[in-house]
Amino acid sequence: MNADVGAKAPAMSQDSTDGLPRPRRYVAVVAVSLGTILTTVDGTIVNVALPTLARDLHVQPSAAVLVVTIYQLVLMMALLPFSSLSQRLGHRATYQYGQMVFVVATILCFFAKSLPFLVLVRGFQALGAAAAMSVSSAMIRSIYPLANLGRGLSFNTVIAATAASFAPSIGGAILAVAPWPWLFAIVVPFAVFSVLIGRKSLPENKRKIEPYDVLGAVMYAATFGLVICGLESGVHGDSPVVSVALVALGVALGFFFVRHQHGQSRPVLPIDLLRLKNIALPCLGSTVAYIGMMIVMVALPFQLQQQFHFTPAAAGAALAPLPMMSMIVAPVSGLLSDRYPAGVLGAIGMAIATAGMICLAFLPAAPDQFDVLWRVAVCGFGIGMFFSPNSRQVLGAAPVERAAAAGALFSTSRGVGQTLGATAVAALLACGLGSGSAPALIAAGLALIAGLCSLQALRPAKTTHARL
Repeated sequence: MNADVGAKAPAMSQDSTDGLPRPRRYVAVVAVSLGTILTTVDGTIVNVALPTLARDLHVQPSAAVLVVTIYQLVLMMALLPFSSLSQRLGHRATYQYGQMVFVVATILCFFAKSLPFLVLVRGFQALGAAAAMSVSSAMIRSIYPLANLGRGLSFNTVIAATAASFAPSIGGAILAVAPWPWLFAIVVPFAVFSVLIGRKSLPENKRKIEPYDVLGAVMYAATFGLVICGLESGVHGDSPVVSVALVALGVALGFFFVRHQHGQSRPVLPIDLLRLKNIALPCLGSTVAYIGMMIVMVALPFQLQQQFHFTPAAAGAALAPLPMMSMIVAPVSGLLSDRYPAGVLGAIGMAIATAGMICLAFLPAAPDQFDVLWRVAVCGFGIGMFFSPNSRQVLGAAPVERAAAAGALFSTSRGVGQTLGATAVAALLACGLGSGSAPALIAAGLALIAGLCSLQALRPAKTTHARL
């Protein structure tokens, strides 16, 4: 049974591929872009304040890192459950309610006086961000005509990459003139404005009044939380018995979770989409590519400073070309993916990234800044060329009514890759391999696998070819 909830704006037909009419389309793009900025900035801007947080809240620096890890973990645990829930609430309602929760939690962060309270409200922040992000790709899918989907995705990628690139600098500038709580306050106006203009401009799907799989959502979140916590516990030197037990419990719960999902008409884990290789393989490629990228981004500063004696500032500057090149190349590759096979473009991008990572693995014995910069720039060029076509493969292959599930699945694959990449670097460092050529070689191998996954689709998938 379907219920049309477009009370304040015309509901988008589930079969529509023409996007929103102008000028409503442009207002909706602004609303989604502002949402992307606030969730991206608030997920990264706090990193630069961790030493200040530790000092002001009288805790160890290692404890202050919980402010970051709790956000990432809750975000990944909640994306798919919220995507499934959005079929009942509606995409626009889920997006805007998530932003409202995010704003309230952000305001509470401003008044935090203890680490436990700050960690708690950061968890609620992540819940709000997860709700918004779970349907953001579906919003883009409905805002743009199918023929311009690559352009829309690349534009959103550029917005996210730009926000992530400038967030540390913005955070440093704020800390130079104001206390750390103002880092959270800066995103509130973006969220409020996005909610106000999105009420009438954002597209709405047709709600489906059907039972929500609460047990499946809880099992999914618990599976993810146990496995990630177990891996993190192991690489940080906690009891091996406890770490193995957490991972084993998570895997066992995951087995029963997957069996449970097979009996659901609208599963939390979109098994119906994972059966489509045009969706499953690009998601796998995204996970593998993000693991490789994170290995390079996290391990290279250790190598530059410990092995080649770069200063922290010089090491940070050496990494700058990666996000900068990605920002330049991503919109171009997105536009190209509307005209040329997305799978081929993604594979070419990963081939270039693989070459750059191999070059990083064989740096000169005493490299100067330029030796590192051009290699990192090659990696950034390839990565930027990969991600927009890769996301277009996933959303283009999904039926319109399953765009939210496909987008959340893709975002989850990205988050899993980022988390596993950081965990892999911690494991390499614990084994004494974090400062040599091993991280770059491992990343190169992963990039090659991601490129092979991308090649499975020799042309952009069309929603009319994908049916439940």
